[in-house]
Amino acid sequence: MSASTSSISSARQIENLIARYSHLVDEGDFARFGALFENADFVSGEVSLRGGKAIEELIGSMLVVHDDGTLRTRHITTNILIEVNEDDDSAEARSYYNILQAVPGLLPLQMVAGGRYRDRFERREGTWSFARREVTIDFTGDTRYHLKEQSGS
Repeated sequence: MSASTSSISSARQIENLIARYSHLVDEGDFARFGALFENADFVSGEVSLRGGKAIEELIGSMLVVHDDGTLRTRHITTNILIEVNEDDDSAEARSYYNILQAVPGLLPLQMVAGGRYRDRFERREGTWSFARREVTIDFTGDTRYHLKEQSGS
């Protein structure tokens, strides 16, 4: 990860940021996940938050962390369309996501949710970051072991 960001295209840097989001949430690293939104908005349905700490607290209050410290999920982001405006250091992206989950002894690997991301990015001091992520949930499966309000815990 020590490659100079100047040697990587803006679109690739943004794609890496989109992937980092998935890795951090799957790993249950809510502090670093929230930090992705330090100067950004996060919108999902009626929920609209700004800033890393608020988003870290929201995600921690909603998602089930299992004994191994992870969510036992894989967020798979596909069909990524990125439009970069190099002149004003901004970009927009749209993508689909699917969340797979397997809980040992309880469930086979299955899809628990799917939807869309609509993102805006800003480049500050040469580094791309989220400015806004809007999450739309299109499909849900069995989320008992993914969402706390349905887990009975």
